[in-house]
Amino acid sequence: MSRQLLVPVDGSPLSNRALEHAFDAYDDSSVVALHVIDPADPGYSSPIDVDVMTEPPHGSEAWYERAEKEEERIFDEARDLAADHDADLSTESAIGDPAREIVDYTEDHDVDAIVMGSHGRSGPTRLLLGSTAELVVSRAPVTVTVVRDEVA
Repeated sequence: MSRQLLVPVDGSPLSNRALEHAFDAYDDSSVVALHVIDPADPGYSSPIDVDVMTEPPHGSEAWYERAEKEEERIFDEARDLAADHDADLSTESAIGDPAREIVDYTEDHDVDAIVMGSHGRSGPTRLLLGSTAELVVSRAPVTVTVVRDEVA
């Protein structure tokens, strides 16, 4: 029986590792790559460096167009990884708070499990930035596998 996995992607090496883990560990599954554009994130919800002095004004129509362009780059990268693993992949996007959108997508679709990356922040950094993975783990109605940064 095929399972459906949800893998939130942001184009970071860690989200790509989570996607690869999903392909390797669940080779009989269909995988949905979900990218969430967070209107509160001036960096287009991706790991690119953004100079807010030269980028379109945050929240403007041009900003959303740039975010969608970055999202397509992220999806192209995800599709390339899927092809490398001979895996099925579909893509979905949402706009809003990433943790909420991930959980909502899981509840609204037939998702069996979530595989996602986490930077494993702790202390003041986690308090300031929050932890999307932590929120998803505590709120998701399905099993969540968290892929973390490798520790040297």
